[in-house]
Amino acid sequence: MKKCLVWMGCLVLIASFCHAGDLAKAKAEGKVNFYANVTAIEPIMKAFSETTGIEGIYTRVDTSKFLSTVLTEHEAGKLQADVLQGPLPILEMLKQKGVLAPYHSPLAAGYPEWAVKDDTIVQFGIEYVAPIYNKEYTKPEDAPKRYEDLMDPKWKDQIVMPDPSSHATTICWLVGLKEAKVFPSDGAWMAFVKGLAANRPMFVKSFGPTPAPIESGEKRIAISMPKYIITKAPAPLDWVRVSTILGTPRAIAIAAKAPHPEAARVFLDEWLSQKSMKLLADKVGEYVLAPGVYPPIDGIEKAKVVPIRELSDEETRKWGAEFKKIFFNQ
Repeated sequence: MKKCLVWMGCLVLIASFCHAGDLAKAKAEGKVNFYANVTAIEPIMKAFSETTGIEGIYTRVDTSKFLSTVLTEHEAGKLQADVLQGPLPILEMLKQKGVLAPYHSPLAAGYPEWAVKDDTIVQFGIEYVAPIYNKEYTKPEDAPKRYEDLMDPKWKDQIVMPDPSSHATTICWLVGLKEAKVFPSDGAWMAFVKGLAANRPMFVKSFGPTPAPIESGEKRIAISMPKYIITKAPAPLDWVRVSTILGTPRAIAIAAKAPHPEAARVFLDEWLSQKSMKLLADKVGEYVLAPGVYPPIDGIEKAKVVPIRELSDEETRKWGAEFKKIFFNQ
Protein backbone atom coordinates (compact mmCIF):
# COMPACT_ATOMS: atom_id res chain seq x y z
CA MET A 1 0.00 0.00 0.00
CA LYS A 2 2.96 2.31 0.44
CA LYS A 3 4.72 4.12 -2.40
CA CYS A 4 8.40 3.85 -1.67
CA LEU A 5 9.90 5.14 -4.89
CA VAL A 6 13.01 7.20 -4.37
CA TRP A 7 11.71 10.26 -6.16
CA MET A 8 8.65 10.35 -3.93
CA GLY A 9 10.81 10.14 -0.86
CA CYS A 10 12.84 13.04 -2.20
CA LEU A 11 9.69 15.11 -2.68
CA VAL A 12 8.79 14.64 0.96
CA LEU A 13 12.30 15.46 2.14
CA ILE A 14 12.34 18.61 0.03
CA ALA A 15 8.90 19.60 1.28
CA SER A 16 9.99 19.09 4.88
CA PHE A 17 12.14 22.19 4.61
CA CYS A 18 9.18 24.48 3.90
CA HIS A 19 5.70 25.27 5.12
CA ALA A 20 2.67 26.44 3.17
CA GLY A 21 1.68 28.04 6.46
CA ASP A 22 3.41 31.29 7.38
CA LEU A 23 5.78 30.39 10.23
CA ALA A 24 6.27 34.00 11.37
CA LYS A 25 2.52 34.59 11.60
CA ALA A 26 2.08 31.20 13.26
CA LYS A 27 4.63 32.15 15.92
CA ALA A 28 2.74 35.39 16.49
CA GLU A 29 -0.43 33.36 17.11
CA GLY A 30 1.57 31.56 19.77
CA LYS A 31 -0.14 28.19 20.05
CA VAL A 32 -2.15 25.50 18.30
CA ASN A 33 -4.91 23.34 19.80
CA PHE A 34 -4.99 19.74 18.62
CA TYR A 35 -8.02 17.48 19.21
CA ALA A 36 -7.12 13.84 18.55
CA ASN A 37 -8.09 10.26 19.31
CA VAL A 38 -4.57 8.90 18.78
CA THR A 39 -2.72 8.30 22.04
CA ALA A 40 0.85 8.63 23.34
CA ILE A 41 1.80 11.47 20.95
CA GLU A 42 3.58 13.62 23.53
CA PRO A 43 6.96 13.13 21.75
CA ILE A 44 5.52 14.66 18.57
CA MET A 45 3.93 17.57 20.44
CA LYS A 46 7.24 18.27 22.20
CA ALA A 47 9.21 18.09 18.94
CA PHE A 48 6.72 20.44 17.25
CA SER A 49 7.08 23.05 19.99
CA GLU A 50 10.88 22.79 19.98
CA THR A 51 11.10 23.00 16.17
CA THR A 52 8.66 25.88 15.60
CA GLY A 53 8.57 27.82 18.86
CA ILE A 54 4.77 27.39 18.88
CA GLU A 55 3.04 25.82 21.87
CA GLY A 56 1.25 22.62 20.89
CA ILE A 57 -1.74 21.77 23.12
CA TYR A 58 -3.00 18.19 22.81
CA THR A 59 -6.55 17.27 23.88
CA ARG A 60 -7.41 13.57 23.78
CA VAL A 61 -11.01 12.98 22.67
CA ASP A 62 -12.36 9.44 22.87
CA THR A 63 -13.50 8.05 19.52
CA SER A 64 -17.00 7.29 20.81
CA LYS A 65 -17.45 10.94 21.87
CA PHE A 66 -15.44 12.64 19.13
CA LEU A 67 -18.25 13.58 16.75
CA SER A 68 -20.68 14.78 19.42
CA THR A 69 -17.99 16.74 21.28
CA VAL A 70 -16.74 18.58 18.21
CA LEU A 71 -20.20 19.27 16.76
CA THR A 72 -21.55 20.55 20.07
CA GLU A 73 -18.63 22.97 20.47
CA HIS A 74 -18.77 24.01 16.82
CA GLU A 75 -22.51 24.74 16.84
CA ALA A 76 -22.12 26.75 20.03
CA GLY A 77 -19.30 28.75 18.47
CA LYS A 78 -16.91 27.48 21.14
CA LEU A 79 -14.73 25.01 19.24
CA GLN A 80 -11.17 25.58 20.42
CA ALA A 81 -9.56 23.05 18.10
CA ASP A 82 -7.29 24.29 15.33
CA VAL A 83 -6.50 20.80 14.01
CA LEU A 84 -8.66 17.68 14.26
CA GLN A 85 -7.48 14.07 14.02
CA GLY A 86 -9.76 11.04 14.09
CA PRO A 87 -11.06 8.09 12.09
CA LEU A 88 -11.73 8.95 8.45
CA PRO A 89 -15.55 8.53 8.60
CA ILE A 90 -15.78 10.98 11.52
CA LEU A 91 -13.77 13.62 9.68
CA GLU A 92 -15.86 13.07 6.57
CA MET A 93 -19.01 13.76 8.61
CA LEU A 94 -17.41 16.87 10.10
CA LYS A 95 -16.55 18.07 6.60
CA GLN A 96 -20.20 17.66 5.55
CA LYS A 97 -21.22 19.77 8.55
CA GLY A 98 -18.86 22.58 7.52
CA VAL A 99 -16.46 22.05 10.44
CA LEU A 100 -13.32 21.58 8.31
CA ALA A 101 -11.34 23.99 6.14
CA PRO A 102 -9.60 23.26 2.82
CA TYR A 103 -5.82 23.03 3.00
CA HIS A 104 -3.37 21.13 0.80
CA SER A 105 -0.10 20.53 2.60
CA PRO A 106 3.11 20.21 0.56
CA LEU A 107 4.15 17.55 3.07
CA ALA A 108 1.52 15.19 1.64
CA ALA A 109 3.77 14.69 -1.40
CA GLY A 110 4.64 11.02 -1.71
CA TYR A 111 1.66 9.78 0.28
CA PRO A 112 -0.56 7.22 -1.55
CA GLU A 113 -3.06 8.85 -3.91
CA TRP A 114 -5.99 7.24 -2.08
CA ALA A 115 -4.82 8.92 1.15
CA VAL A 116 -5.14 12.46 -0.28
CA LYS A 117 -8.47 12.30 -2.07
CA ASP A 118 -9.50 15.94 -1.60
CA ASP A 119 -8.12 19.30 -0.47
CA THR A 120 -9.38 18.99 3.11
CA ILE A 121 -8.70 15.59 4.69
CA VAL A 122 -5.38 13.72 4.65
CA GLN A 123 -5.09 10.08 5.68
CA PHE A 124 -1.73 9.58 7.36
CA GLY A 125 -1.92 6.08 8.85
CA ILE A 126 -3.83 2.87 9.42
CA GLU A 127 -4.94 1.70 12.87
CA TYR A 128 -3.87 -1.86 12.10
CA VAL A 129 -5.26 -4.99 13.74
CA ALA A 130 -3.61 -8.42 13.98
CA PRO A 131 -3.27 -11.24 16.51
CA ILE A 132 -0.47 -10.75 19.05
CA TYR A 133 0.99 -13.00 21.73
CA ASN A 134 3.51 -13.12 24.59
CA LYS A 135 6.69 -15.01 23.70
CA GLU A 136 7.25 -15.77 27.38
CA TYR A 137 4.11 -17.93 27.48
CA THR A 138 3.74 -18.97 23.82
CA LYS A 139 6.82 -19.99 21.85
CA PRO A 140 6.97 -18.45 18.36
CA GLU A 141 7.03 -21.93 16.78
CA ASP A 142 3.80 -22.77 18.62
CA ALA A 143 2.03 -19.49 17.81
CA PRO A 144 -0.58 -19.22 15.05
CA LYS A 145 0.77 -18.58 11.56
CA ARG A 146 -2.52 -17.75 9.77
CA TYR A 147 -5.95 -16.45 10.66
CA GLU A 148 -7.25 -19.99 10.19
CA ASP A 149 -5.00 -21.20 13.01
CA LEU A 150 -7.14 -19.28 15.50
CA MET A 151 -9.79 -21.97 14.90
CA ASP A 152 -7.52 -24.65 16.41
CA PRO A 153 -9.17 -26.10 19.57
CA LYS A 154 -5.86 -25.70 21.43
CA TRP A 155 -6.72 -21.99 21.70
CA LYS A 156 -10.07 -22.66 23.39
CA ASP A 157 -10.50 -20.22 26.29
CA GLN A 158 -7.07 -18.74 25.42
CA ILE A 159 -8.08 -15.76 23.21
CA VAL A 160 -9.01 -12.20 24.19
CA MET A 161 -10.64 -9.70 21.81
CA PRO A 162 -12.99 -6.69 21.80
CA ASP A 163 -16.67 -7.64 21.91
CA PRO A 164 -17.65 -8.41 18.27
CA SER A 165 -21.30 -7.64 18.98
CA SER A 166 -20.74 -4.06 20.13
CA HIS A 167 -17.21 -2.83 19.33
CA ALA A 168 -17.58 -1.04 15.97
CA THR A 169 -13.96 -1.41 14.84
CA THR A 170 -13.95 -5.14 15.56
CA ILE A 171 -17.20 -5.52 13.62
CA CYS A 172 -15.62 -3.62 10.71
CA TRP A 173 -12.48 -5.76 10.99
CA LEU A 174 -14.37 -9.06 10.84
CA VAL A 175 -16.43 -7.88 7.86
CA GLY A 176 -13.26 -6.45 6.30
CA LEU A 177 -11.67 -9.90 6.32
CA LYS A 178 -14.53 -11.00 4.09
CA GLU A 179 -14.54 -7.97 1.80
CA ALA A 180 -10.75 -7.95 1.38
CA LYS A 181 -10.88 -11.57 0.20
CA VAL A 182 -8.51 -12.71 2.92
CA PHE A 183 -10.27 -16.07 2.76
CA PRO A 184 -10.85 -17.98 -0.50
CA SER A 185 -14.64 -17.75 -0.25
CA ASP A 186 -17.42 -16.27 1.87
CA GLY A 187 -18.03 -19.76 3.18
CA ALA A 188 -14.42 -20.08 4.33
CA TRP A 189 -14.68 -16.68 6.03
CA MET A 190 -17.84 -17.68 7.89
CA ALA A 191 -16.19 -20.96 8.91
CA PHE A 192 -13.36 -18.87 10.40
CA VAL A 193 -15.79 -16.62 12.30
CA LYS A 194 -17.64 -19.64 13.71
CA GLY A 195 -14.37 -21.43 14.49
CA LEU A 196 -13.08 -18.38 16.34
CA ALA A 197 -16.35 -18.17 18.28
CA ALA A 198 -16.15 -21.89 19.13
CA ASN A 199 -12.91 -21.20 21.00
CA ARG A 200 -14.88 -18.97 23.39
CA PRO A 201 -12.81 -15.76 23.44
CA MET A 202 -12.85 -13.47 26.45
CA PHE A 203 -14.44 -10.16 25.46
CA VAL A 204 -13.31 -6.67 26.49
CA LYS A 205 -14.73 -3.27 25.55
CA SER A 206 -11.99 -2.11 23.15
CA PHE A 207 -8.46 -2.84 21.93
CA GLY A 208 -6.92 -0.94 24.85
CA PRO A 209 -7.46 -3.75 27.42
CA THR A 210 -6.50 -6.60 25.07
CA PRO A 211 -2.74 -6.77 25.86
CA ALA A 212 -3.10 -7.09 29.65
CA PRO A 213 -4.36 -10.72 29.73
CA ILE A 214 -1.51 -11.91 27.52
CA GLU A 215 1.06 -9.87 29.42
CA SER A 216 -0.03 -11.64 32.62
CA GLY A 217 -0.35 -15.08 31.02
CA GLU A 218 -4.09 -15.28 31.69
CA LYS A 219 -4.66 -15.67 27.93
CA ARG A 220 -2.33 -16.67 25.09
CA ILE A 221 -3.58 -14.79 22.01
CA ALA A 222 -5.11 -11.31 21.60
CA ILE A 223 -6.99 -9.92 18.62
CA SER A 224 -5.29 -6.59 19.11
CA MET A 225 -2.83 -4.12 17.60
CA PRO A 226 0.85 -4.78 16.80
CA LYS A 227 1.66 -1.26 18.04
CA TYR A 228 1.46 -2.63 21.59
CA ILE A 229 4.73 -4.45 20.88
CA ILE A 230 6.27 -0.95 21.14
CA THR A 231 4.10 0.72 23.76
CA LYS A 232 3.99 -2.28 26.12
CA ALA A 233 7.74 -2.94 26.01
CA PRO A 234 9.60 -4.53 27.73
CA ALA A 235 6.76 -7.11 27.70
CA PRO A 236 7.96 -9.69 25.12
CA LEU A 237 5.06 -9.34 22.69
CA ASP A 238 5.09 -10.44 19.05
CA TRP A 239 2.57 -10.55 16.23
CA VAL A 240 1.19 -13.36 14.09
CA ARG A 241 2.59 -13.02 10.56
CA VAL A 242 -0.78 -13.08 8.80
CA SER A 243 -0.87 -12.52 5.04
CA THR A 244 -2.97 -9.35 5.17
CA ILE A 245 -3.39 -6.83 8.00
CA LEU A 246 -6.52 -4.71 8.04
CA GLY A 247 -7.18 -1.44 9.85
CA THR A 248 -9.13 1.80 10.04
CA PRO A 249 -7.64 4.83 8.23
CA ARG A 250 -6.43 7.62 10.50
CA ALA A 251 -7.09 11.12 9.15
CA ILE A 252 -6.34 14.76 9.97
CA ALA A 253 -7.68 18.18 8.91
CA ILE A 254 -7.85 21.84 9.92
CA ALA A 255 -10.90 23.37 11.60
CA ALA A 256 -12.86 25.85 9.49
CA LYS A 257 -12.91 28.45 12.26
CA ALA A 258 -9.51 27.65 13.73
CA PRO A 259 -8.58 30.24 16.41
CA HIS A 260 -4.97 29.99 15.20
CA PRO A 261 -5.20 29.33 11.43
CA GLU A 262 -1.55 29.91 10.51
CA ALA A 263 -0.36 27.78 13.41
CA ALA A 264 -2.83 25.11 12.31
CA ARG A 265 -1.30 24.98 8.82
CA VAL A 266 2.24 24.85 10.20
CA PHE A 267 1.20 22.09 12.62
CA LEU A 268 -0.37 20.01 9.85
CA ASP A 269 2.77 20.40 7.74
CA GLU A 270 4.93 19.25 10.65
CA TRP A 271 2.58 16.36 11.47
CA LEU A 272 2.82 14.96 7.95
CA SER A 273 6.61 15.33 7.78
CA GLN A 274 8.93 12.33 7.68
CA LYS A 275 10.35 13.42 11.04
CA SER A 276 6.99 13.39 12.83
CA MET A 277 5.77 10.23 11.14
CA LYS A 278 9.00 8.49 12.14
CA LEU A 279 8.41 9.55 15.73
CA LEU A 280 4.84 8.23 15.53
CA ALA A 281 6.10 4.93 14.14
CA ASP A 282 9.11 4.59 16.47
CA LYS A 283 7.58 5.79 19.74
CA VAL A 284 3.92 4.79 19.33
CA GLY A 285 4.22 1.84 16.94
CA GLU A 286 1.77 3.37 14.47
CA TYR A 287 1.61 2.21 10.85
CA VAL A 288 2.02 5.44 8.89
CA LEU A 289 1.72 6.28 5.20
CA ALA A 290 4.78 8.49 4.80
CA PRO A 291 6.89 6.63 2.22
CA GLY A 292 9.58 4.36 3.61
CA VAL A 293 8.61 4.82 7.28
CA TYR A 294 7.69 1.75 9.35
CA PRO A 295 7.37 1.00 13.06
CA PRO A 296 10.35 -0.93 14.47
CA ILE A 297 8.43 -4.20 14.55
CA ASP A 298 10.08 -7.25 13.05
CA GLY A 299 8.62 -8.14 9.65
CA ILE A 300 6.05 -5.34 9.54
CA GLU A 301 7.69 -3.69 6.51
CA LYS A 302 6.85 -6.84 4.47
CA ALA A 303 3.21 -6.94 5.53
CA LYS A 304 0.32 -6.10 3.24
CA VAL A 305 -1.61 -3.49 5.23
CA VAL A 306 -5.04 -2.60 3.84
CA PRO A 307 -7.50 0.13 4.94
CA ILE A 308 -10.95 -1.26 5.70
CA ARG A 309 -14.26 0.26 4.77
CA GLU A 310 -16.11 1.86 7.65
CA LEU A 311 -19.56 0.32 7.90
CA SER A 312 -22.69 2.44 8.07
CA ASP A 313 -24.62 2.54 11.35
CA GLU A 314 -27.20 0.21 9.84
CA GLU A 315 -24.53 -2.26 8.71
CA THR A 316 -22.81 -2.11 12.09
CA ARG A 317 -26.08 -2.91 13.89
CA LYS A 318 -26.86 -5.72 11.45
CA TRP A 319 -23.45 -7.39 11.69
CA GLY A 320 -23.23 -6.77 15.43
CA ALA A 321 -26.49 -8.66 15.89
CA GLU A 322 -25.24 -11.46 13.63
CA PHE A 323 -21.94 -11.79 15.49
CA LYS A 324 -23.85 -11.76 18.81
CA LYS A 325 -25.75 -14.86 17.69
CA ILE A 326 -22.52 -16.58 16.62
CA PHE A 327 -20.22 -15.67 19.51
CA PHE A 328 -22.67 -15.77 22.41
CA ASN A 329 -24.32 -19.09 21.62
CA GLN A 330 -21.26 -21.24 22.20
